[in-house]
Amino acid sequence: MKNFKTYLFSLLFTSYFLQAQMPLPEHPRPDFYRENWKNLNGQWDFAFDSLDIGQKQKWFANPANIQKGIINVPFSWASVLSGQKDLADIGWYHKKIKVPKAWSQKRTFVVIGASDWETHVYLDGKLLGSHQGGYTPFSFDLTPYLQYDKEQSLVIRVDDKRRDFTLYGKQGYGNARGLWQTIYLESRGVDYVEAFEISPDIDKNLIQVKAIFPQATSKALTLKTHIQTKEGITFQKEVPAGSKEINFSIAIPKPRLWTLEDPYLYDYQVQLGDAEQMDQFSGYFGMRKITADFLPNSDIAYVFLNNKPIYLKLALDQSYHPEGFYTFPTDKFMYDEIVRSKKIGLNGIRTHIKAEIPRKLYWADKLGLLVMADLPNSWGEPGELMRKEAEFTLREMIKRDFNHPSIFSWIVFNETWGLTTKVEENGKKKSKYLPSTQKWVTEMYHLTKDLDMSRLVEDNSICCGFGHTETDIHSWHSYLPGYEWDEFLKKQSDSTFEGSTWNFEKGYKQGKQPMINSEFGNVWGYKNSTGDVDYTFDYHKAMNAFRNNIKVAGWLYTEHHDVINEWNGYYKFDRTEKETGLGALAKGMSLKDLHADFYISTGQEITFAGKAGEKLTIPLTLSALTDQSKLGQNLHLKVIFEGQTAWGERKTWWENNRLIDFKPWSVQKLQDLTLELPKDRSINTLHLILQDDNGAILHQNFVNVIVENGNIQPSDPKQKLIEASLENPTALKWSKKDWRAVDGHKLNGAGFGFYEYEFNWPSNLKEGDIAQVSFFVEASPKPLLGKDRVDSGKMEGDYMLGKGTSDPSKNPNSYPQTDSYKNPGIVQIFANAQLAGTVDLEDDPADHQGILSWHYQPRNHELNEAGTYGYWVQVNIPALSIQEAVNTGKMKIKLEVPEAFSTGLALYGTKSGRFMINPSLLIKTK
Repeated sequence: MKNFKTYLFSLLFTSYFLQAQMPLPEHPRPDFYRENWKNLNGQWDFAFDSLDIGQKQKWFANPANIQKGIINVPFSWASVLSGQKDLADIGWYHKKIKVPKAWSQKRTFVVIGASDWETHVYLDGKLLGSHQGGYTPFSFDLTPYLQYDKEQSLVIRVDDKRRDFTLYGKQGYGNARGLWQTIYLESRGVDYVEAFEISPDIDKNLIQVKAIFPQATSKALTLKTHIQTKEGITFQKEVPAGSKEINFSIAIPKPRLWTLEDPYLYDYQVQLGDAEQMDQFSGYFGMRKITADFLPNSDIAYVFLNNKPIYLKLALDQSYHPEGFYTFPTDKFMYDEIVRSKKIGLNGIRTHIKAEIPRKLYWADKLGLLVMADLPNSWGEPGELMRKEAEFTLREMIKRDFNHPSIFSWIVFNETWGLTTKVEENGKKKSKYLPSTQKWVTEMYHLTKDLDMSRLVEDNSICCGFGHTETDIHSWHSYLPGYEWDEFLKKQSDSTFEGSTWNFEKGYKQGKQPMINSEFGNVWGYKNSTGDVDYTFDYHKAMNAFRNNIKVAGWLYTEHHDVINEWNGYYKFDRTEKETGLGALAKGMSLKDLHADFYISTGQEITFAGKAGEKLTIPLTLSALTDQSKLGQNLHLKVIFEGQTAWGERKTWWENNRLIDFKPWSVQKLQDLTLELPKDRSINTLHLILQDDNGAILHQNFVNVIVENGNIQPSDPKQKLIEASLENPTALKWSKKDWRAVDGHKLNGAGFGFYEYEFNWPSNLKEGDIAQVSFFVEASPKPLLGKDRVDSGKMEGDYMLGKGTSDPSKNPNSYPQTDSYKNPGIVQIFANAQLAGTVDLEDDPADHQGILSWHYQPRNHELNEAGTYGYWVQVNIPALSIQEAVNTGKMKIKLEVPEAFSTGLALYGTKSGRFMINPSLLIKTK
């Protein structure tokens, strides 16, 4: 990470701030809220039990054994924000609690949002109960042991020994050890509601309600439900004694639907029983419907929201925080996570193999963002214990999160992790996805459907040669270089039809499911994956390709933010911004344009190259994945062709407009764009701007056009350009290392040192004829990255379990993408030994602006400093230097980084960086 000291200071400040006040003071379940509650987050006594002697020595009855340290609850003891270090598998917690006398007419529970993995809870030495599992809430009744208005000792023991059958997920990115969600006290009625599931029916204008009780009710009770609307809706239901659940429906006249644009939530309050022993709680729900159906006048299936198709634009959200791991430091941070997705034009996220924190789901509900919810996976085999753990957690997840309108699908398994069994074949052990396991997976699919008929369910989000069994969504993962998407997506589309066995296991076949990509990116698309690298170039190619294939009903990019071994997020791990470079290449363009309902695509190719004067044909398609009501009458395509020459002149070659006839929910071929390449060597942008009748911009896109061997002389006869070959400096010396990159077209020097170029001075140019001479080159600083160091070693270990992650730039395909952490540098330019100027170099950038560094990459599944580029550096040559050039016939230009700075230097030529230039002299005569 760039500027590690700044990051470390921020980390320590955050840790101090959170320990100085109660972390996460908000009620953890806005969807299921009881007014009488008390948050227990904050400072607890804590002790590790590495020898597992605490139970034998009865620490639960003698908290003095636990008062050895302090932990900041609810942060995992492995995380920085806990204030502890991960020293053992067993930890003990202690805190003094006091329950008010006012709660004495009801029952008081201690509620733990999540604790990993086996948890025992004691009050004044008495065992209240134990729980096994790592992701869902549980509670114990304190009432029989309470002494109201008096301090009592609450002790918790958590055993998180590694067990292969548990749902470990990706905790290698940061273990969720011990308590990791809010713990609190809660007052409930003598008889109380354990879950209150609301299934909206927008077609019948009603909700179906299921009230679930923890055990049979002790007597006949009345359950009253009040829904807050303009007129108010109150419904009363009699609950017979001995009931374990009741079901009823409530009419919702003229419902206001929950949509992404208007995520309206209905608040409700519930009362069970009478007077002092009444159970009371409140929550919310959204009137929305999730189905799969066909696009209008077609047999292509899409996901539908409220009976209308929706094109899915999702991100994989691993949902980790650098200092809190599974746990976010503040509610504001969780709010901002949802805002970050909407800000760039996404309409959903996939919370990846982690049962999400309910308050983050609340903000998805509140702000309008769809969520795919994963069941975490095990890393063992699908034995009896693993199956029991998976089924239990699935049931508890669905029970907890049933009322979140943002969740539109459940994913039961991911990439067949935890589903393979080692068997012996031909004397060798192999991992096989057995038919018996596939049968169990179908049973889990049906169990999920039985538990929740209101959402779509995936059996297995598939990858790596494995297939589906029974599923509501035909999903698949693929990680590819950008140049392979057109062919790949055509094959996916051609192979998708009812009855096809493509992407399905033997004995199973496709039905009428929507077909979506549920993971893609370049992070695993190259040999050995990619480290920190510009994702935008390949992403742009993929977006163009996806939008040309209407059968693909959506995509899911890996990923929302970087994690410790994958650095390809829209945002960095600390959620700071990355630079895409899109706006610099096409003014006003941003990621939202790549996520627009309307989309002009040129296919996967976004750079074209040719000779001056050649004719180039660029294919165009219009993807209009939106409803007719949003389209207006006409679409207008404005095309601007502009560029920059070898001597730095900006030119607009031409622009035109065309009217487009269109159809909603279609991908239609447009007339190709044919252009004649300019005569000048140049790098150009073909800027595509789609507008409605009122001139409002609906979408922008671009391709870059490289003229490789055109004229390099300015049209002004008083100007002359002389250039040197970048690849052939006359002298160089660097203190640490010098080498070439981008297939030999970029020069790198690390530490302090210089490059020198010698220019032949035109014999017909005398000193008195010259008005000005300037030198220009494309340059940037050059830090020594992990992969550049001789002693860097290899990235070793299991990536998914968090190994080999000390330096993202160790990856051979990496080059850190431009972000808010700068690597500034300096270069001094000498002309015939005279100082011509000193230039500050802002950063060592790598993003979409590194057009040439991307375009000239060999297509061999490897990357060599892709996306890197520099700045246009230009200085005027001193008169004494010009005089010597006239006298000697030579102009020597030395680009030097002094020892006091040692920031290195990179130089770019006509096949690297962002400008079509070599080191050059521009001579202006009088």
